[in-house]
Amino acid sequence: VAWKRGEGEGGMLEEAPEGVGRECRPRSPSEQQQRQEVVGRWRYELGRTLGEGNFGKVKYARHVESGRGFAIKILDKKRILDLKVDAQIKREIGTLKLLKHPNVVRLHEVSASKTKIYIILEYVTGGELFDKIASRGRLLEREGRKLFQQLIDAVSYCHGKGVCHRDLKPENVLVDAKGNIKVSDFGLSALPQHLGSDGLLHTTCGSPNYVAPEVLANRGYDGAASDIWSCGVILYVILTGSLPFDDRNLAVLYQKIFKGDTRIPKWLSPGAKRMIQRILDPNPKTRITIDEIKSDDWFKECYTPAIPEDDDAQIDHEVFSMKESAEMGDDVNGPTLINAFQLIGMSSSLDLSGFFEKEDISERKIRFTSNYSSRDLLEKIEKIAVEIGFQVEKKHGKLKISQPSQGSKRPRCLSAAVEVFEVSPSLSVVELRKSHGDSSLYRQLCTKLSDDLGPTKSQQLSTSPTQTVELSRYEGEEQPSLE
Repeated sequence: VAWKRGEGEGGMLEEAPEGVGRECRPRSPSEQQQRQEVVGRWRYELGRTLGEGNFGKVKYARHVESGRGFAIKILDKKRILDLKVDAQIKREIGTLKLLKHPNVVRLHEVSASKTKIYIILEYVTGGELFDKIASRGRLLEREGRKLFQQLIDAVSYCHGKGVCHRDLKPENVLVDAKGNIKVSDFGLSALPQHLGSDGLLHTTCGSPNYVAPEVLANRGYDGAASDIWSCGVILYVILTGSLPFDDRNLAVLYQKIFKGDTRIPKWLSPGAKRMIQRILDPNPKTRITIDEIKSDDWFKECYTPAIPEDDDAQIDHEVFSMKESAEMGDDVNGPTLINAFQLIGMSSSLDLSGFFEKEDISERKIRFTSNYSSRDLLEKIEKIAVEIGFQVEKKHGKLKISQPSQGSKRPRCLSAAVEVFEVSPSLSVVELRKSHGDSSLYRQLCTKLSDDLGPTKSQQLSTSPTQTVELSRYEGEEQPSLE
């Protein structure tokens, strides 16, 4: 059971959807060689796409020699240079190079080909903190305090290295398989050389609901104090399941932030309430500091400080040059095939992906099956998205769904890609992948589309026997280990 993908931009065949890796059937030595790509000094085997952004993709990769899993950011060098955002990418690389802490996503290596930049990062299996709270609701105070302790440890360490994050929010805090946090996405971070002559930062950045009032005031701000404010907003979200400052009108939202206008639930413990009040102080000069947070009795309960690590990541300092070097997946020599194992792994009605690879539980990528034809699905998805207020753009057989931040009435934004794969005239697979933006909007979009277009329970049951037959064809074959 296999099908080919259509031609993408420039006549190149685009990558097939990875449910559990590119191929799950046994591969010949020549095929394995094709999939084992060299980045810098090491050889990796590429797997499924974990995320997609403005400048490239993040893919799962397995280090061939050790078997360890990594996340590889594959960035389009020309697009980065054309849009003049190379300074932001360099900042993220330079920042991550400095940071060796158990609660910060680790940079392992950076290299480049003629057209791509490869950032090899620690693979965090548990997804975003936002998804954890969105699916479970508010956390118990002892569990929330543990995550807050780890967050403060990470932020304190970064500040000690002269790094201010400037975009702390639950979407940029990942959770690993053991329930420990990992701070990520340092693209907006600031180093000491970014300070103005007055010793303050002057660039307004970050996400509206989490931004400190002094940042919004646009008169210069202390990056460390603004990070602490964002930590306080995250603590509030963890313990209550809601935002302390929120309004559909951006001007009203800013006024609430300037005044520190929020209600702290009475059912929180006195220690938790006091901590939130002291952090969400609109005056950065009287706001609690990191050292004062660490000295607080509520914070110190069951607190075990993290111990920073110390080793060197391998960095290619010429990653932005356009010189020729070893390529990794810049060319596709033929059609990519999808077999029965991947098809079944993609199906929401019979998900067997756990047999082959540990799935990322983040909901950045979501799939569901439908009994509409692929042509009908694209039309219906576009119609539904437009009806609920999104903009839709068709390109190369895909849909790009977006909701830009427009004026004061729409502080939240979203960008997502939708693709449809036809298995048979009466069975299709819809894949949604969030590029960036508000996770709650993305969940609403996914729920609406799957509810309206997904199969009924009876239809799901009717498709299962066919899929089971397809699986039985492969029962006698050896299945490769991907982990």
